[in-house]
Amino acid sequence: MASTRLTADSRRQALAALEASTSADAELDVLVIGGGVTGAGIALDAVTRGLSTAIVEAQDWSAGTSSRSSKLVHGGLRYLQMLDFHLVKEALTERDLLLKEIAPHLVRPVPFLYPLEHRVWERAYVGAGIALYDTLASVAPGRRAMPLHRHLSRSRMEKKFPDLAHDAAVGAVQYWDASVDDARLVSTLVRTAASYGAHAASRTQVVSLTKGSTGAVNGAVLQDLETGREITVRARAVINATGVWTEDTEALAGSEGGLRVLASKGIHIVVPRERIKGQVGLILQTEKSVLFVIPWSRYWVIGTTDTPWEQELQHPVATAADIDYVLEHANAVLAHPLTRDDIIGTWAGLRPLLQPGTKEGTSSAKVSREHTVASPTPGLTVIAGGKLTTYRVMAKDAVDFAIGQRASALPSITHKIPLLGAVGLDAVRRQARPWASRYGWTPAMVDHLLHRYGSNLRELVELCEAQPDLARPLEHAPAYLRAEIAYGVSHEGALHLEDLLLHRTRLNYEVPDRGLAALPEIAAVAAEILGWDDATRDAEIASYTARAEAEAAAEQEPDDASAERTRLEAPDVAPLQPLRTT
Repeated sequence: MASTRLTADSRRQALAALEASTSADAELDVLVIGGGVTGAGIALDAVTRGLSTAIVEAQDWSAGTSSRSSKLVHGGLRYLQMLDFHLVKEALTERDLLLKEIAPHLVRPVPFLYPLEHRVWERAYVGAGIALYDTLASVAPGRRAMPLHRHLSRSRMEKKFPDLAHDAAVGAVQYWDASVDDARLVSTLVRTAASYGAHAASRTQVVSLTKGSTGAVNGAVLQDLETGREITVRARAVINATGVWTEDTEALAGSEGGLRVLASKGIHIVVPRERIKGQVGLILQTEKSVLFVIPWSRYWVIGTTDTPWEQELQHPVATAADIDYVLEHANAVLAHPLTRDDIIGTWAGLRPLLQPGTKEGTSSAKVSREHTVASPTPGLTVIAGGKLTTYRVMAKDAVDFAIGQRASALPSITHKIPLLGAVGLDAVRRQARPWASRYGWTPAMVDHLLHRYGSNLRELVELCEAQPDLARPLEHAPAYLRAEIAYGVSHEGALHLEDLLLHRTRLNYEVPDRGLAALPEIAAVAAEILGWDDATRDAEIASYTARAEAEAAAEQEPDDASAERTRLEAPDVAPLQPLRTT
């Protein structure tokens, strides 16, 4: 296997390999555009079929929708109401595969309560639906990934969730789904793909697509946003997995065909764990969307909304109206209402909503309620729609379509490929005890580390052995070790402070100051590894500080347009470049 480390050097090597692809004997089989969960899944699927593969992302890995989801791995109860049993079965199969085989360190079971307002008919109706949910997830005896659902009386419900208002429900049904740190899932997918030989380069933007003499897409022109240098790449198949940017990327081919995607904004708020007394999550139906109250680490995540987004796509933000909506609907069932003062963080993401049908002249293959794979022009495959849980199925469909008849001889095998950190997990759980004793790590810290890194915790310990001060928690963000910052740069490809605070850790929304107090210490650790001089380090601190302040100010604005104007006052650390149509 190739190196499992993503670094600034591995990125340079990847770009060199891409530049060499213009020679006939080095042409890539697959070039993946987009480093979210779908693109990362496609890169892993393609490279493990034996295809020479590269993946590029204009921002940091997972910087778009894939770091701003509800962080749930679930079957989707709402699809049962639509009688889409196949889709639910597919998602539940993928959920359980992630839990048991592919990423057991990253994905964890979470119990939820479905509160009932009516004692008889609703209990029968909801109970039957959740029983079907469990049935669709059934596997061989002894192999269930989740416990079965349970009916709870009001008194048992109140023991599980004491802060549920007494008049909010007469009882509940408890069922199970799962949660995941979405950004960590993506970075682990990319690292796993790289370990099998895929070339991976973040902060690398496709600015145009190239065509051969037949008019088929045969590669792309890339711009390295760190240096400004342009590179031409050749590939037998180009796959567009850019989510809400799907139509922008399609347009680079200069054809009229393709998929139609609309952006819908969903926001979440974060409140301290001690603010709500409860041991389980809640799922609530609202007039516009489903509202989740999700127990997560040291806090609760509450969301989401579902509103059209018509502004620029890179920096969606939560507005005052969004936050008030979530608070209002959460407070409708909470015994002790939340206020804005309780909120320690927020995030906003854009769902890529696939619109019915395809543009004229498009060859469409796999179509489901959730995602579609199509070809607007020869040589270019486009996939859009979908959900985090079913990324692996989407990846399989995209690669199958892109390589055509070769797919029967090179079938997908990602259902049996564990991600980095999954192999040897049980052994490392046991080895963690003496490490904790040596470095003074609490049981909560060990659990945190195993959940984030799995068996890769050994690599963090190696860093601590070489430099003992890395074993200490950050002074102003003690939920994280200094080693995690070092690891984010030395193994996970972080190039900037915002990469570390938004995607390698969750400090941007886990602490009230968005991580600003910890920024000097984080910058010092990163600077040593990345070789920053004082001026570069200070510029990085200034850039993240401006971003954090602009996001906080945008949350006070009443609507999307004014919030966007406020957010865009902070310049990007590596600005995107104008696109060029073929």
